[in-house]
Amino acid sequence: MSGVSITKPAQTAAAPATDTLRSSGAPFAPSRAARELGLKRREFDLAVHLGCVRTVPDEGGGGRRVGRDEIDRLRGDEHFPETLRERVRAVGTAEGATLMDVTPTRFTRLARLGLVTPVAFYLNRYRAVVWLYLADELRQFASGKDTAPLLTGRISQDQRDKLAEGLDLRPRNWRGRQLGFLLRPADDPWARAAVVASFLDPAQVAEIVDDPYERAHLNRFRPDQPTHGAPGSPTARLAERIMTADDPDEIAWLRADLTGTLTEARDHRPAPRPRSEQHATVHCGQVQERVRPVPPQHDNRPQAAERPRTLEVPGGPETAERSRGLLGRLRGRSSRPARDRGKRPARV
Repeated sequence: MSGVSITKPAQTAAAPATDTLRSSGAPFAPSRAARELGLKRREFDLAVHLGCVRTVPDEGGGGRRVGRDEIDRLRGDEHFPETLRERVRAVGTAEGATLMDVTPTRFTRLARLGLVTPVAFYLNRYRAVVWLYLADELRQFASGKDTAPLLTGRISQDQRDKLAEGLDLRPRNWRGRQLGFLLRPADDPWARAAVVASFLDPAQVAEIVDDPYERAHLNRFRPDQPTHGAPGSPTARLAERIMTADDPDEIAWLRADLTGTLTEARDHRPAPRPRSEQHATVHCGQVQERVRPVPPQHDNRPQAAERPRTLEVPGGPETAERSRGLLGRLRGRSSRPARDRGKRPARV
């Protein structure tokens, strides 16, 4: 009886709270929106990146949220949630090869050549990179008239030579796609510059953004990249290398893009910096200090002759006075005649 009496109030109390949250019209946090749509958090993030789920900025500055009307729109689909899940379905090499009706070896070659672009990746327990691809895109690739010969025809000699040299465009293509995902919701120029900077090595960023206050401001807008393992672990370092541009052409393109977006951000709003006693102005990202020069003081008075230096006796003026008195007595004693110095006759 006691168990029933405790359970019933808990259920009746939880239901009104849920109904109140759903009917209040307030936007949902990402975790709550994922539950409402029947998606895993990784699937929900991918749906947001792909534009399947529209988000709105949080008024409190807590990131992006999903409005109640957007949830109703998606849930109103006749085939919900199967349609939404299929749009964000990501598969690996084996399943992707099955969808395209090719061998896993050919599928890997197509991916390394950049003909199919991964949408995500993770590291397995052996620290091997597992690339994931959108199932919907693979089906479209297999059904295309221009791409169908690539599934059955022979790869050209030039492509085989590039593969033999170690060509692998999967990391670069993933970075390009991830860059587009992160730039889409960035509505602030500093946020867009921070997105571009997040794919460059810190040394590359420091060469372009030489102002430490601007670099700190960029770090505030730095987007959250996928995390793999504990910070500083070998897995995390490997994932960081994948997320950092290493191709010379890619680095040059990102540097040029960062320079342009940084100029736009500076014109939009200078980076904040602490106040100092000196007046500072910001011009092209450099601090120019206005220091009032002190005019030289011209003294037309004749220079006095340098006074001779006096020896200071340790111990203060009293000690000096006693010293002068002792010296005076010694001098006076030495100036008296020898006959007055004492009554004792000198020893022979």
